Amino acid sequence: MNDFPPVPLTLEGSSLLHQFFRFDWKSWRALPAAERTAIAAEAVEALKEMERAGADTPIRTALYSELGHKGDLILVHFRDSLEALNQVELNLAQTRLSDFLTQVHSYVSVVELGLYESTRKTYEGAAAKGLDTFTPEWQAEVAAALQRSAAAMAPRIFPAIPEAKYICFYPMDRKRGETVNWYSVPFTDRQRMMHEHGMIGRRYADQVKQIISGSIGMDDWEWGVDLFAEDPVVFKKLIYEMRFDEVSAVYALFGQFYVGVRLPVENLTNWLSGSLLL
Repeated sequence: MNDFPPVPLTLEGSSLLHQFFRFDWKSWRALPAAERTAIAAEAVEALKEMERAGADTPIRTALYSELGHKGDLILVHFRDSLEALNQVELNLAQTRLSDFLTQVHSYVSVVELGLYESTRKTYEGAAAKGLDTFTPEWQAEVAAALQRSAAAMAPRIFPAIPEAKYICFYPMDRKRGETVNWYSVPFTDRQRMMHEHGMIGRRYADQVKQIISGSIGMDDWEWGVDLFAEDPVVFKKLIYEMRFDEVSAVYALFGQFYVGVRLPVENLTNWLSGSLLL
């Protein structure tokens, strides 16, 4: 593997935008009740159009009531392109509710599936055929392998937003300092560590849905992690256990964590009146 490219193959899918808003409660309460009702109804209709492309299609935009001081509302959007995400931003800006929203943070990324193990098989298979690295024949071999993987894993790279009650989002990096640098670790060692890391996640598969998105060249961190679950305690248990494995204990850096409670779009009017309930 020392003669092979150090970069693992990846599959990319849906484009993601996370938006974090603070709500201007003081200005909102100062409005006449009739105006609040009209603005809320307009926002609900706009968000319903964003939520699904059709009545029976998967969820592509989800709204959450955020906990803590970092903000009040979280919007998560999955789309097929950055242009579509930009249109979502523009559509939201046209609503009168946007006058009461201050975006305090956002995150842009693309669903990414790392293929450490299949990368090794692909590179070794190409070498066994006598193909030199980066020749047209080698590139064709790699492209064919990626095409097969993309077809098999389409539901994972173009997922719907899970309908779980809670979300936890955080960005992360791999360390690249003078003494510890993930990007200078040999491929086979990185493959082993990622395999061990992934085995922990698999043990929680029935309790939490995890979606990893890549953001190198798109935002301030290298990856974004979304966790969806019916029990928020599982976020703590999963992340805590993962911090004991080598790839996290030695090479991981974590950004801020954002936690929210799912807010069905039709419940927004109640939220604007101070209640999460229907």
